[in-house]
Amino acid sequence: MTPTQLLEISRRVFLSRSSQGLGAVALASLMRPSNLGAASPRGFLQQLPLPQKARRVIWLTMAGGPSQLELFDHKPVLAEMDGKPMPESLTKGQQLAQLQGQALICQGPQFKFQNFGRNNAQLSELLPHIGSVVDDICIVKSMTTDAINHDPAHMFMNTGSQIAGRPSMGAWITYGLGSESENLPGFVVLTSTGKGRAPQPIAARQWSSGFLPSKYQGVQLRATGDAVSYLNNPPGITRERQESDVAAINAINRQRDALVHDPEIATRIAQYEMAFRMQASVPDLVDVSSEGAKTLELYGCQPGDGSFASNCLLARRLAERGTRFIQLYHRDWDHHSLLREELPLRAKEVDRACAALITDLKQRGMFDDTLVVWSGEFGRTPMKQGDKGPVGRDHHNKAMSMWLAGAGIRRGLVYGATDDLGYAAVENITTVHDLHATMLHQLGIKHEAFSFKFQGLDAKLTGVEGANVIKDILA
Repeated sequence: MTPTQLLEISRRVFLSRSSQGLGAVALASLMRPSNLGAASPRGFLQQLPLPQKARRVIWLTMAGGPSQLELFDHKPVLAEMDGKPMPESLTKGQQLAQLQGQALICQGPQFKFQNFGRNNAQLSELLPHIGSVVDDICIVKSMTTDAINHDPAHMFMNTGSQIAGRPSMGAWITYGLGSESENLPGFVVLTSTGKGRAPQPIAARQWSSGFLPSKYQGVQLRATGDAVSYLNNPPGITRERQESDVAAINAINRQRDALVHDPEIATRIAQYEMAFRMQASVPDLVDVSSEGAKTLELYGCQPGDGSFASNCLLARRLAERGTRFIQLYHRDWDHHSLLREELPLRAKEVDRACAALITDLKQRGMFDDTLVVWSGEFGRTPMKQGDKGPVGRDHHNKAMSMWLAGAGIRRGLVYGATDDLGYAAVENITTVHDLHATMLHQLGIKHEAFSFKFQGLDAKLTGVEGANVIKDILA
């Protein structure tokens, strides 16, 4: 029968004929998806050009831009300059956000710093738990970014471009490496909200697949209630009946895909099957009753509370089950005012859980092949914002602090430095493209050769501006 004749067969006749042919094959693929490759864990890269130190990534995103000057970058000279004009030699002609054209006045650190670890690394008194694992992490004080407003800054940190429509980091990685789980997505997003005034908006385009096939986009799991919609079948619909329906629909989709080779049809097939399997796998994932009181105490969370701490625990459970890229967003770090009042609350919401995640991964033998990244989308200015009442700090792209851990990252290292006032990175300056190149390197991927043909060009996560692996932070 020719392909044209096949397309002319009615849906009813096709389904009846499929029951013993393609339908049976499709049904088998739901039980063993590797049979047909629709949900195969193998990615585009069949062989990795570099040794793979990281099998998975957990990215902890502090949405809003945490102030490095109160958390990681201690500046005694800035404290001495508190209330004095910012030197014009540093700021003249520079891009600022809301402080553009205003009087620029220095604001000293609002909290004390303490020494932690074998090398006496200086961290804020607000981060005692992260301080307790500082010998296991690498703090980078000299990160810079191109963007100075929230949404483009998130886009740049996630995709390497300020322009919407590019694939996110998680999409690139699952495209290249696939997933190690057949029952859960390869790229999962978890969000939590701080108990503050105005949670930072986060759009789904931040975990988009962009111009990559849409099966690589991130899947958001809700922190409270049902993690995803339609986990339970409606009355009268059994799992066996649903399985047959999905198998029949995908049999039709495979026939069409064999003719037109449309990647979106392949995506639809894979997602139908993944959604079916998630109905069984997600309830087990989010049921943390088996973790025990000691683990819940370690993270400082309660089952189903929707907190950042609970999401860190879910991130570890996702990592155990083979999810390749897990991104957590904790919102409400945008402190243009009330910095002294609000920052301690945000720090308390994440400090213990971040340290617990490091400790838990180590206890389970997963730390050495899990890359953990902690970052905002930009830093904050050493100049104060606001003249009266509770003041804060403005957005800043010339200096920010972040940290990495696990998967071949040097432990206990403080890398890079800013000037005496914390205005700009001056030592071992790093960029977002460098960060992406380094992450890909640890995943076994050469960033300069990892591309996807788009609009006639070889598009890359690290762009065309140039990127360097930050080799000094690698063990």
